[in-house]
Amino acid sequence: MKKHDLTPTNMIFLAALAAFFAAFLFYPLSHTFTHAFYVDGRFTLTFFKLMFTNPIQREAILNSVKLGLVTTLATTLLSLPLAFMLVRYRFRGKGILSGLILVPMVMPPFVGAIGMKQMFARFGSINLLLIKLGIVDAPIDWFGGGGFVGVVIMEVLHLYPIMYLNVAAALANVDPSLEEAAKNMGAGPLRLFRTVTFPLMLPGYFAGAIIVFIWAFTDLGTPLIFDYSQVVAVQIFNMVSDIHENPMGYALVVVVILMTLGFFYLSKRFVGGRGYEMISKGRAGAEERIASGRMTLLIYASVLAVTLIALIPHLSVMLTSISERWFMSVLPEQITLKYYGKVFTHDLTLLSIRNSFFLSSLSTLADVLIGVTVAYLLTRKVFPGRNLMDSITMLPLALPGLVIAFGYVAGFSGTFLDARNNPIPLLVIAYAIRRLPYMVRAAYAGFQQTSVALEEASLNMGAGPARTLRKITFPLVLANLVAGGILCFAFAMLEVSDSLILAMKEQFYPITKTIYVLLGRIADGPYIASAMGMLGMALLTVSLMLAGKFLGKRMGELFRA
Repeated sequence: MKKHDLTPTNMIFLAALAAFFAAFLFYPLSHTFTHAFYVDGRFTLTFFKLMFTNPIQREAILNSVKLGLVTTLATTLLSLPLAFMLVRYRFRGKGILSGLILVPMVMPPFVGAIGMKQMFARFGSINLLLIKLGIVDAPIDWFGGGGFVGVVIMEVLHLYPIMYLNVAAALANVDPSLEEAAKNMGAGPLRLFRTVTFPLMLPGYFAGAIIVFIWAFTDLGTPLIFDYSQVVAVQIFNMVSDIHENPMGYALVVVVILMTLGFFYLSKRFVGGRGYEMISKGRAGAEERIASGRMTLLIYASVLAVTLIALIPHLSVMLTSISERWFMSVLPEQITLKYYGKVFTHDLTLLSIRNSFFLSSLSTLADVLIGVTVAYLLTRKVFPGRNLMDSITMLPLALPGLVIAFGYVAGFSGTFLDARNNPIPLLVIAYAIRRLPYMVRAAYAGFQQTSVALEEASLNMGAGPARTLRKITFPLVLANLVAGGILCFAFAMLEVSDSLILAMKEQFYPITKTIYVLLGRIADGPYIASAMGMLGMALLTVSLMLAGKFLGKRMGELFRA
């Protein structure tokens, strides 16, 4: 397959892309590093020493690491058995159960935490039901440890589908002949898994584990809802307001950057330095066995149980959104839909919906223009720095929104882009950078599956490059572009960290910032916030369904490292 040389237009785009990432990714990061290590022009490690000697900062770092490790371990223990059952066995209804596994992805943990607090509060529905049934005499502290357990539960229920996607894909690619050889050598099921299957799954497993750990380690919204402030993300959030007086925030952000990039580097080095090649005469992949009646029953029971537990936050948010008032009762005593009406009539909520729609539309347009061009150059051109460009465009997957938003506040303070005056430009850029990898991967898959021979035939018939792209290439990859755009738009609408940090004035609040603010209103705030959460969940559900329709099974690749 012949590649083409870069045109002057391509070179202009590459230069513009390099300038864009330099200004809105590398400059904020370098600004953060500079202020973390230099004070009045002198190099110092004072803030890093204080970080590990100050008991508050040290506890926040340890809690964040513990949160990431516990969440990763829990999602692993939950996802591995599900992956084995759904990949290795064939049974009726397998497609439906595989879809149910992904249900929790339709609600961000930030929104689900609202429902969990309502359901499992000291005098919430669960405790009141247990007391009423005589099972317990006093309320149970379900979220012991100051909210740590609640945060872990929400993270696990939201992130296990991402771990499952990676583990299931890795398991499906394990060559069954290698496992058969181990069985013939006398290896039992546990030893087979420990010495053959799991080592061959490590690349896929580490890809999922890294995403889960970094997401849990840097999540801002869920700890805020559970009032679990002793974590790094919340500490950074609280330091944004006095960023010029207290440089400790810079040091904390540097720690987050070094830890996230360090985990990516170590995993790549650890996994990449070992051999995982599998050789088989035919198709290499998991061999499905017909599930017995007992095994089918076990699979259904396991998947449905996990799904029902994962739906508890969704159910609670839904009930809260239709409750006239829900307090000291197992279920709402009076049903109403008035809070859905308030979502579209209340000044703050209506304004936030308009803001989010405007911001997400612009960021999605930017993602489409940049992502499609990047994917085209990666698949159709050969040029120096091609792999570097691919790595840079995927870098936002390794950088939490918390880091990018903090860098924007610090780096552009006092300029025409100062978020304190008007955060719209930085919000659009932040949303676009955060979701650009989804668009690049979606478009990349489309271009890979489109034969270059069709484009060459068009060029040989006299059509110019622009007409060939318009008439031949883009119609063939349109489904991928639509799917990528839908995902970029939906996830931008529900972006949490960037919205909470950058939107400082009420007139610029997006949806997630409004939900957070409404939760502080004692009267009707939580009910309106829940109604907004349900509408957000509906948006994400429809988006994932549409994206799945266009991308099919390849959609899971967008959520892998």
